[in-house]
Amino acid sequence: MARMTRKESHALTRERLVDTAKRLFLADGYNVTSLEKVAATAGFSKGAVYSNFATKHELGLAVIDVVHVERAESLTDAVMAHDTMDERIAGFARWADENIGDMGWTALEVEFATSTRHMPEIRAELADRRRTLTAMLASLIQVQADEMGIDLPMSAEDAALQLLSLGIGLGVQRAIDPELPVSAIVDLLRRLIDSIRVS
Repeated sequence: MARMTRKESHALTRERLVDTAKRLFLADGYNVTSLEKVAATAGFSKGAVYSNFATKHELGLAVIDVVHVERAESLTDAVMAHDTMDERIAGFARWADENIGDMGWTALEVEFATSTRHMPEIRAELADRRRTLTAMLASLIQVQADEMGIDLPMSAEDAALQLLSLGIGLGVQRAIDPELPVSAIVDLLRRLIDSIRVS
């Protein structure tokens, strides 16, 4: 078996650190999880963390990137696995019920944003990620509209921003009260589609 290069070893270490941090941040919380705990749980020294990430916040951003990609992929799979618009909305409803308000995910996003609120450079990074997430959702919406021959009553970007904003607010509320239904965001999507069908 070929020996790993230094670059490959560094990439593997980084990947393991991000994966471990993700598990700890989601399970225990961002603020209470130290870099020492991340390093020890991953089987590395604290120096290994600092050789990959200058600060805990940099590691936090890497974790958020992974979480966003995972959630975006799971949403796409939940929706695109179906042929009709009604089935796709039902798929979205199931995804929303399972994901919106997930305590670990919601707490991570809120804790990270509030703990870095006085750091303009981190806030800029978060804003950039928000734009990326909105663009990914807008792309998914536009693909749906194109496949179904639907003319959206607003830009896909505006629709994505509205859904994302409602989803974030609903997620925070469901993290506090898991019994709160996701019907508000699902009904909004259904009304949007129904208004297009009628027109």
